[in-house]
Amino acid sequence: MIAVMAMIVDHTTFWLVPSDTLFYVILRMIGRLAAPIMCYLISEGYFHTSNKKKYLKRLFIFALISHYPYILYFNLTSFQTTSIIWGLFAGFLALSISQSKVMPLGLKVFFILLCCLMSWTADWNYISVLWILAFGLFRNNFSLQMTSFILVGILFYVLPDFSILDPNSIFRLGILLTLPLFTMYDGTLGKKSFLMKWSFYIIYPGHLLILYVLRYYIF
Repeated sequence: MIAVMAMIVDHTTFWLVPSDTLFYVILRMIGRLAAPIMCYLISEGYFHTSNKKKYLKRLFIFALISHYPYILYFNLTSFQTTSIIWGLFAGFLALSISQSKVMPLGLKVFFILLCCLMSWTADWNYISVLWILAFGLFRNNFSLQMTSFILVGILFYVLPDFSILDPNSIFRLGILLTLPLFTMYDGTLGKKSFLMKWSFYIIYPGHLLILYVLRYYIF
């Protein structure tokens, strides 16, 4: 729920708030909560789901469904980029490969690199794949989970475009706001319901379509 609210705030801010304002920086920092939480929950979902193939298939289908709402709202071309759902799909696949009991290590590394390459044009690209892998591989060691999360985020997300004078760079540090939330998570499963299971998959493309209509046809 926090991830969904942060995502909607972020996508709405992109349209409505001028990028040269402090308000913009604050809201986009809040928006940085969404992707790390999504990646964390995909990793947790891998270990809790009763059917990994169905989970992977569901991510694939909704990555396709979300593609056009995403590029329409952000005014992008079909092959220029795609949504984070594709990165989550690639990350889940990479984690599945890493957990194989029969695949040689060298082959695992090769296919995981392919997953990173496959996610290159997705929102959050291979960063989401590496985060999901880190959360999954170090699931029983919280310190290593968070260390890996921070290193991947800083090296591949913050530093490449960072400038203390550029608001578009500063808000990237918002990924670190997830650390207290991860600390509070104790591994307890939430309540299972049809609504909770499907709400994110519906809300993601749904809110982009609504924002697209509001942005280009009403306001």
